[in-house]
Amino acid sequence: MTLSLIAACIWAVAANFMALLPSRDNHWRQAWALIACGIPLLGWVTLENGPIFGLIVLAAGVSVLRWPVIFAFRRMKVWRGGRA
Repeated sequence: MTLSLIAACIWAVAANFMALLPSRDNHWRQAWALIACGIPLLGWVTLENGPIFGLIVLAAGVSVLRWPVIFAFRRMKVWRGGRA
């Protein structure tokens, strides 16, 4: 297992630990911190291990951070002129 995959596993464990902690803002600060750390980590995993592992890590990240992704798709739909 490469260092980038170990770091991705640590990111996933940290994300699950953050979800267990109480939060006043529905975990949005933690989500932004995870996104800021996860994007370079995803690039590192893809660079070191190839696109298949990159897609697997991307799917894992989307499953952990599903609400920011859902809100982003809703916002893109509104910007295109559709209904939200």
